[in-house]
Amino acid sequence: MGQHYDAIIVGTGQAGPSLANRLSQAGMSVAVIERHLFGGTCVNTGCIPTKTLVASAYAAHVARRARDYGVTIDADVRVDMKSVKARKDAISEQSRTGVEKMLRGLPRCVVHTGHARFRSAREVAVGDQILTADRIFINVGGRAAVPSMPGLDEVPFLTNSSMMHVDTAPPHLVIVGGSYIGLEFGQMYRRFGSEVTIIEMGPRLIGREDPDISTAIQDVLIGEGVNLRLNAKCIRLGRRDAAVVAHVDCESGDRSVEGTHLLLAVGRQPNTDDLGLEAAGIARDERGYIVVNDRLETSVPGVWALGDCNGKGAFTHTSYNDFEIVAGNLLDGENRAVSDRIQAYALYIDPPLGRAGMTVTEAQRRGHKVLVGQRPMTRVGRAIEKGETHGLMKIVVDANSQEILGAAVFGTGGDEAIHCVLDTMYTKAPYPVLKRAMHIHPTVSELIPTILGELAPPAS
Repeated sequence: MGQHYDAIIVGTGQAGPSLANRLSQAGMSVAVIERHLFGGTCVNTGCIPTKTLVASAYAAHVARRARDYGVTIDADVRVDMKSVKARKDAISEQSRTGVEKMLRGLPRCVVHTGHARFRSAREVAVGDQILTADRIFINVGGRAAVPSMPGLDEVPFLTNSSMMHVDTAPPHLVIVGGSYIGLEFGQMYRRFGSEVTIIEMGPRLIGREDPDISTAIQDVLIGEGVNLRLNAKCIRLGRRDAAVVAHVDCESGDRSVEGTHLLLAVGRQPNTDDLGLEAAGIARDERGYIVVNDRLETSVPGVWALGDCNGKGAFTHTSYNDFEIVAGNLLDGENRAVSDRIQAYALYIDPPLGRAGMTVTEAQRRGHKVLVGQRPMTRVGRAIEKGETHGLMKIVVDANSQEILGAAVFGTGGDEAIHCVLDTMYTKAPYPVLKRAMHIHPTVSELIPTILGELAPPAS
């Protein structure tokens, strides 16, 4: 006989622990299964450690610019990478141990450590134990995608996870992939003192953004000395003495990029390939993501999938919102759905990019007649005062309904200011409501009403 629980939660990312807490509070017996590190990607290899590293890189950058602010630093600015890593490790460990301590302290909750595999739609094996429940929640997250590339098996390479173990600044870091992870690590290590080259097969960085945002980000990185190779597909990897060499198919420039370290930043994949989902009849799509409906229910009644493994978002906040949706529907009598939420995320280079809703390109593709308001950060008083004037702000609205469709704030404080627009979008209020709001001076957010007063059709 197996051990029976009211609920089984597989994985302890952002959704799982919070759901375990709610189920426990509701009087249910809960089994939580974790095979490795508590807290998932965010705590161990994602948001918390990387943004801690970004903060150290920012400190080094500002220190080097001290004279711009009338401050003299007599000694050269040097980065102690072992201390940087130690700080990152301590902050990450505090979060990780906090998650584990919370789970082990919950009433009616038993934590099992080991790899979980389904034996049926109601049975999960952990080692030699069989756990059963009428409700099972999968929160197993994802990992860095490692593409099939000629020569990859012949060279050492890093991913966002293994970069967490690096305690030096590589002399020359070559990054394959010019999207969010690649750009964050690229700028970060450039500020730590590495030479950095980013190889991107597309014509511009982060191709999902509007071209003006991509160009502004590109200008920041080039200005800091990051080497960019666009329209350059990495077709083969190899070694040359102690160096790693990426051979590229490109329109111009050298056909090879030589560095000391290689980072692959070409996307993510779900951790769903070794869970025995077939034994439970749980469907996956062609990319391996667990298929779910608008309420995060899988193809098998009584089984839900939350977080990165369901393909409905690859962020900490989407995973936590998955928990809120499931808990609201199961425990609070609500009728919540994934389709209720508005896409929002941030790119944590410096300055950060805060994004909400649709880009101009996407809005036009969906048939909206759009109006756009924008302003360069060189015309934002708060940015001028801080000496951080890179970037721009833009807002997209529907010309007919006056609905705010999306916004991008690429500039100092952009990751916070974007929420002014996002919250207004959730209220479904027409843009004049936000346009008439009185904001605090001096802030970045105070320019949002001003921008909404300067809407115009986009340049053709």
